[in-house]
Amino acid sequence: MTELNAELARRAIVEHTRRLAESAAAAGPDAAVPTATEWTITDLVAHVGQTQHWVAEIIERRITDPTQLPTQMAVLPADPREWQAWLSESAQRVASACSDDALDAPVFNPAGDERPGTRFWMSSMLNEAVVHGFDAADAADRPADIDADIAAALIGNHLAMLTSPTWEMQRPASAHAIRGTGQTLQWLATDTADDAGAWFVERRPDGATWQPATRQADVTVTGPARSLLLTLTRRLPLTDRKATDISVDGDADLAQHWLDNTAHVSG
Repeated sequence: MTELNAELARRAIVEHTRRLAESAAAAGPDAAVPTATEWTITDLVAHVGQTQHWVAEIIERRITDPTQLPTQMAVLPADPREWQAWLSESAQRVASACSDDALDAPVFNPAGDERPGTRFWMSSMLNEAVVHGFDAADAADRPADIDADIAAALIGNHLAMLTSPTWEMQRPASAHAIRGTGQTLQWLATDTADDAGAWFVERRPDGATWQPATRQADVTVTGPARSLLLTLTRRLPLTDRKATDISVDGDADLAQHWLDNTAHVSG
């Protein structure tokens, strides 16, 4: 899986959280979030800040036992004028927690895959800042730029989570739905290096698998990495080519079925 340089990832967490905070301020606390229909901006800000503080504590304390995970969540300031500073603090804290010394230290990895826990959390926190940053920008009718390399790394992280042991345990309906009898999907980014922008998915009877590769597939979805990420995370529709600049060659229903059955719980 393509991984970002750790320092770049840390800076990106802080920067995308800053953009999220600015969009949240522009939208207002009671604004609806169109891409996370049960949330207001208040809910979104609370979720991101609380999650960043929570994850920072896990890494800071080098927690390896899931029964010892923090039970207290940070409190969202009542005054929305304080939210930008609060989010800046939470982003800086989690970025600092993901120090070079922590990257390969023993830390709980909820995915249950081979990644060291801190590396899992760093990718997850970047995903939170980027994807929910798009949510906030959409609510405020503001643009949401995402660097192609960041989007590509997060696509790999997304597919790793969907094919992880934890997904099978916690989301068995999804894991079952994306099994198959050898159907294949290819996701291709048009704005990254060849080896960083190709994801090949195979739906096997024992579970879906993926690898960074370019192969012939039953359906190939091609477009900018940003659009692929936002489509995979169900922020943009596969069918809206004007919004995404995505093309679909082959069995479009197969790609749509994948998207319909791989939603994350939050947002």
